[in-house]
Amino acid sequence: MITITKAAEQDLPIIRDIAYQTWPTTFGEILSPAQISYMLEMMYSPEALRTQVIEKKHVFLIAQDTDSNEPLGYVSYELTYKGQPLTKIHKIYMLPASQGKGVGRSLINQVATIAVQHKNTRLGLNVNRYNKAVQFYERMGFSVVDHEDIDIGDGYLMEDFVMEKPLIA
Repeated sequence: MITITKAAEQDLPIIRDIAYQTWPTTFGEILSPAQISYMLEMMYSPEALRTQVIEKKHVFLIAQDTDSNEPLGYVSYELTYKGQPLTKIHKIYMLPASQGKGVGRSLINQVATIAVQHKNTRLGLNVNRYNKAVQFYERMGFSVVDHEDIDIGDGYLMEDFVMEKPLIA
């Protein structure tokens, strides 16, 4: 069984730890080790995580194994993104051993429930165009609505699909 809880500030090191365990597997065939290291520090340093939660109002949810209380993965989202009835999923990662076990589906469904409660009509996310997760998102009802290349500094570029899923209120 999976338990999903809202992360508190003291849980941010858990999120950082999951990211550091997940990214090499997720992006090892797509990005250079230098880019992975750069992006992890840019997005998951303690200061970056606090900024996301406190200033940008991103909400993190952590999925845990109900029996062992071990973390399995997390999602972060922002309601009413840029004033639209859109909930933006900024991050979603599962530990490699947790992938394929319904954790990601549970996290997305929880965010969708919260989004509908806040009168948002769509879920949105960006995903690297070469990430195998694109097929997972398509199975979850997302479709590609755009693509964008985002300069993240240090000569690195994020090459993403923009995907959305309609929600039924």
